[in-house]
Amino acid sequence: MQAATNVSPEEIARFGKLAARWWDPDGESRPLHDLNPVRAAYVADRLNLRSARVADVGCGGGLLSEALAKAGARVTGIDLGEKVIEIARLHMHESRLETPNLEIDYRVQSSADLAAAEAESFDAVCCMELIEHVPDPAALVGDLVRMLKPGGVLVMSTLNRTPAAFGAAILGAEYLMRMLPRGTHHYAQFLKPSELGRLMRHAGLEVDDVSGLGYNPISRKAWLSRFTAVNYLISARKPA
Repeated sequence: MQAATNVSPEEIARFGKLAARWWDPDGESRPLHDLNPVRAAYVADRLNLRSARVADVGCGGGLLSEALAKAGARVTGIDLGEKVIEIARLHMHESRLETPNLEIDYRVQSSADLAAAEAESFDAVCCMELIEHVPDPAALVGDLVRMLKPGGVLVMSTLNRTPAAFGAAILGAEYLMRMLPRGTHHYAQFLKPSELGRLMRHAGLEVDDVSGLGYNPISRKAWLSRFTAVNYLISARKPA
């Protein structure tokens, strides 16, 4: 395996500390639990998941990976955090009590290594809330595009670089409500939809949708909206 260069060791360590409680819906990953059904539905709206091969890049403890696998996808989940991959594998085995055929290929692997080993192998690639944590966003997008088959779909989510996102994700979630550990997010690393869309187009994709991801932490309700100023989802397709 090649050395992973587009990674922050501090970020890996930070999320590793959350591994043990990743699947606790009332723990530090609570927002991920609340947002996960909307994200999974967004992916399902863009391709038939039944037997589709899907890569979940930066899969963490496997919330989205399991949702996509239960919808019929053949999922490969990668992350550079060994602790979170251990939790993902453990939870997959526990989930087989309810879903006996559940099988996800979890790997401690970088996006560059997966792209090199399995270029043009995936019908869809998902990368949720990762790009704001890597040193080189353009390199990450390039990796994701190389994984896609012609006609494949890339779905990403991240935080917009706006005062509203700073207030919600940093002041609100980290300092006021203490839903996330302080230092989880860095405002300067947030990407505007126009910036992420430009990276996708430069890598050869055709952007087909940008949707806001609304979230009420009090009611724990999440929904798609036209308001992209805080959190958003973006999808693009590789020309056939």
